[in-house]
Amino acid sequence: MTAQTDTPDTVTAVYKVSGMSCGHCEGSVSSEISEIAGVTSVKAVASTGEVTVVSEAPLDEAAVRAAVDEAGFELVGRA
Repeated sequence: MTAQTDTPDTVTAVYKVSGMSCGHCEGSVSSEISEIAGVTSVKAVASTGEVTVVSEAPLDEAAVRAAVDEAGFELVGRA
């Protein structure tokens, strides 16, 4: 299942990330993904492993994967 919602101004995608266990983990992942050009909001939830990303256009999954790797976690894929 791919969770993606498009509106005229934004694209929302939900990714699964493994290894997050606390608020610090959420902050690390959110911070790295927020640096991707076009990202307007990120919400990571450690308890579910889901990261919701709102951006101005669809994101390159390789860029999201690189950001998650930089934070020290693994992108599993789309939720």
